[in-house]
Amino acid sequence: QLQLVESGGGLVQPGGSLKLSCVPSRPTLDYVAFAWFRQAPGKKREGVACIGGGVRGSIIADSVKARFDISKYYAGNIVYLEMNNLLPQDTAVYYCAAVTSGPYAYGTTCDLDSGAYEYWGPGTQVTVSS
Repeated sequence: QLQLVESGGGLVQPGGSLKLSCVPSRPTLDYVAFAWFRQAPGKKREGVACIGGGVRGSIIADSVKARFDISKYYAGNIVYLEMNNLLPQDTAVYYCAAVTSGPYAYGTTCDLDSGAYEYWGPGTQVTVSS
């Protein structure tokens, strides 16, 4: 079992920045693929960024490309989602997800499909509004 806890959400004005954190209960980020998803009211859950467990290749969704970035901070055992130039349409609950087996945990890439992940955090609210 792997528990995930997100933090860093809040209220921010359009054009602002936030940095979300995901802390897993396991004290290693190697061979675990992580992803960030978001879900706005009335909308489907959307994958925004992922990072592989092996060679740590990452994928950023087209909807947030050039504004969001995902990274692993090994010293602190934290997975970050850095969000810049936030827009009102970025308002959603953001979830951290992880998978510890299979091609994404040991491979060179990852997936923005929610079905690829077995562990989920409770989410953190991000609201972009003036």
